[in-house]
Amino acid sequence: MPASPRSTTTVPTAPLLAAGLVGGFALAQRTGVRPLGGAAMLGANAVAARQWYAVGGAPLTAGLTAAYWTAMGVSHPLAKKVGTWPSVLGVTAVSAGAAWLLADRRAR
Repeated sequence: MPASPRSTTTVPTAPLLAAGLVGGFALAQRTGVRPLGGAAMLGANAVAARQWYAVGGAPLTAGLTAAYWTAMGVSHPLAKKVGTWPSVLGVTAVSAGAAWLLADRRAR
């Protein structure tokens, strides 16, 4: 059974995911070290996953984690069609929106 959302200090996960995706991309682009961007994304996901688990248990955590990493993967082919930054911002909006709708809104 998931822990009560109020049993831990909650951090809104939508902006956290946005920071992970946008910040991770910017970091990788600026430094030229893609794994560094991936590490930033992983850190954001790890913090968010704790909140998701508190709200909806393993199914919610697995679903939102999959959506987060899928967004990163989708951004690559999408960038070829719409450009790099529009792609990153678009998939970030979808991923963060899902986190808000399915977890953050319920954690209030």
